[in-house]
Amino acid sequence: MQKILLAAVVLTAGLSTSAFAEMTVGVSWSNFQEERWKTDEAAIKAALEASGNKYISADAQNSAAKQLTDVEALITQGADALIILSVDKDAVGPAIDKAAAEGIPVVGYDRLIEDPRAFYLTFDNKGVGKIIAETVQAAQPEGNYAIIKGDKGDPNAAFLLEGMMEVLSPAINDGKIKIVGESFSDGWKPDNAQKNMEQILTANDNKIDAVLAENDGMAGGAIAALSAQGLNVPIGGQDGDLAALNRVARGTQTVSVWKDSRQLGKAAADIAVAMAGGAALDAVEGAQKWSGGDKGVEMNAIFLAPTPITKENLNVVIDAGVISKDQACEGAMADVAACK
Repeated sequence: MQKILLAAVVLTAGLSTSAFAEMTVGVSWSNFQEERWKTDEAAIKAALEASGNKYISADAQNSAAKQLTDVEALITQGADALIILSVDKDAVGPAIDKAAAEGIPVVGYDRLIEDPRAFYLTFDNKGVGKIIAETVQAAQPEGNYAIIKGDKGDPNAAFLLEGMMEVLSPAINDGKIKIVGESFSDGWKPDNAQKNMEQILTANDNKIDAVLAENDGMAGGAIAALSAQGLNVPIGGQDGDLAALNRVARGTQTVSVWKDSRQLGKAAADIAVAMAGGAALDAVEGAQKWSGGDKGVEMNAIFLAPTPITKENLNVVIDAGVISKDQACEGAMADVAACK
């Protein structure tokens, strides 16, 4: 995937969101209880408020069936555009059909909805996987690796794994690294990740030298399993969760790949409003043609660039206001410059 970093999304030549009458943007969240979506929501709300538009939402609570009824309800409530964080890439199809029948544009938010009628907006998830693997491999170049994957129904789990394996394959082929366990974790839930990590530890007599987790919540679950066995090994995750950033300072997590959801949320809101006002999918500045999904469907997409956070650059998220110094540095190791 090509990375495109946007300071702002300029929606279409000569046309700004303020030119439109008030629009209502409906957001269908897959699992709003996960920490990171709160920041995304705040960014979407702020962008819509700034442009004089309205926000409505629904939480599918990790149910693909509920998400379909949620989307219908958002349309009934008057949504002029939809932002959908999908529960399941295949099951969401009828929701896209319903929106298209009503002439309502859709932004596939952070997770792929492989349908040319949806605009795909996310971070470079393959790139995120590469960063996690590169950082962990630098800390632990050899040994037994475990991979804690996300939900099997989420394309991001596959994109992340693709990036990880692109980095690790040479060392695997040379016999320096061995993947001794990898498991999908239903719903990206930390407790499922912890159970998976426990099973991998048991199967390998605790001989695990490094872990690649596909998000921070699952990294936390894996770390709990490792800690119960007295182990502290290099482990990577993503999302910039507050707990993960503190773990980076404490030395129990090697890297958290920060995807600035404030940037993602603002871009989604602006794109949704523009398309509700009649802008074509390919009129979004920065949009590229992309066909990297399982079905090879050509779509209009934007991929934002992520930032790896380690103990060496923890100041980046502190300076950005993502986390306070006190929160980040509680119990920090002595060599964390941002905490001195």
